[in-house]
Amino acid sequence: MCSTETNADLRQTPSDPALVLELKTRRPPALEGRAGCETWSVDFSPDGAWFAWSMGHGIVWVVAWPLDSEDSQNGETDRGDKSFSCGHPVWGLAFGPRPPKSAAAAWQAKASSKGNGSLLLATGLENGVIKIWSVFTGDVVFDLHGHEGVVRDLVFPQNGTLTLISTSRDKTLRIWDLAQKGKKVQVLSGHKDWISCCSVSSDCSMIASVGRFDRMVCLWSLRSYTFIRNLAGGIHKTLYLLSSCDFSPDGAVLATAAFSGSSWWVDLWDPYTAEKLATMADFFDDYGQNQISAIQFSPNGLHLAMVTDDRALRIWEPGQRGMVMQTKADRDSNGLCCKYHPKGGVVATGTRDGHVRFWKAPRTVPSLCHLSRSVLRHSVSTHQMEPLPLPKRILQYLTYRNIPETCCSSSDEEDWEH
Repeated sequence: MCSTETNADLRQTPSDPALVLELKTRRPPALEGRAGCETWSVDFSPDGAWFAWSMGHGIVWVVAWPLDSEDSQNGETDRGDKSFSCGHPVWGLAFGPRPPKSAAAAWQAKASSKGNGSLLLATGLENGVIKIWSVFTGDVVFDLHGHEGVVRDLVFPQNGTLTLISTSRDKTLRIWDLAQKGKKVQVLSGHKDWISCCSVSSDCSMIASVGRFDRMVCLWSLRSYTFIRNLAGGIHKTLYLLSSCDFSPDGAVLATAAFSGSSWWVDLWDPYTAEKLATMADFFDDYGQNQISAIQFSPNGLHLAMVTDDRALRIWEPGQRGMVMQTKADRDSNGLCCKYHPKGGVVATGTRDGHVRFWKAPRTVPSLCHLSRSVLRHSVSTHQMEPLPLPKRILQYLTYRNIPETCCSSSDEEDWEH
């Protein structure tokens, strides 16, 4: 069921210099703070023209971007916003398909999508069902059945195909062929407990998945649908949980997020060699559940956005001590997810109370060295790089082995500027 009725308040006054806009739901007071109101997932469409928000209680709101034009806020224009009633709490969502990175392939995919005039949105529900929606018509195209637990994450690979990857609390990943209406599906098994998150490399060769309680970082082949390796397990002295993962835009680095009672950290891995390249860690004086909920690389690969319990958003440049940007300390931020706009400059974060905030992200011009490395590593693996007759320093840079270990203390950064 689809409705164009507005379900949220767009006219929020930013309380933080980096806060661009905040959306708050208009739900009955009796439902505020109740289980089921969480914003577990948000996403921008591949062209950045639409934003989808899981606003709690089985409702997904799809809005035209940008949100903050004066006419839109005053209700003087018909924005074409839609709300989708999914019938069950929505834990994961994703626009698709994602266009290929190469210009020629992207143009071909764009031309074909114009031909059918469709924009798809996949929503993963608490009851294990995945609903595929046509955004422009507001209709359910079809349902995908197979998962036996909460569908926690959904990803469309960046190759323009109608392939959807889902992860679930039933300990499996599923790869669906939407061109066959999901009748052709591959099941990947190996995790021993709930799967928190998954990510696909930019060349669409690998899938990474993290298990929240089994503490496994699994790599899978998207070409042969087989298990490749586990990057973690049994190496930490304390009990910890894994929450999120993301490939860098060139596919050469995999970031994973974990937390324990007194710290959280982000590990950077080489997915080809299973080598841990660097770690960004934050430690706390008080023992408590200092959770890191979500991470995502910026579109240019320079920065990594992080959502933690004590701050709504942090943005880190790998190798640098401290943060490029972070919001004010706030123990009630309750962030659950984050997503960069495809063109950068803005990060959306979803919260436990069902709200969405849009933050101004740093816009940094990449160096020529970084651009050259990104282009090269998009198509050349670490194993192919190592035999090349290059000076050691250049090889270390190209394989991301020059990133130093980083440790920051929250108390040291209370006055960090945006």
